[in-house]
Amino acid sequence: MTPRMPQVSARELVTFLKSQGFVEDRQRGSHLTLRHEQQRVSVTVPVHTGSDIGRGLAVRILRDAGFTVEEFLRLR
Repeated sequence: MTPRMPQVSARELVTFLKSQGFVEDRQRGSHLTLRHEQQRVSVTVPVHTGSDIGRGLAVRILRDAGFTVEEFLRLR
């Protein structure tokens, strides 16, 4: 059974992605784009102070970055 994605803040998600080799590429308004040079992949994280990212969106961002929920829970 697949573990359920916990509520996470944008800060937690960005910290995890940076620990996995992503770097800040650019920011426009409240959306931060991070990229991974070796994997040649970019993801955009909405950074809204005081609110969590929806579980579905967090899962989608992780999947786009090449991670599963299990990997996120194990590596964070």
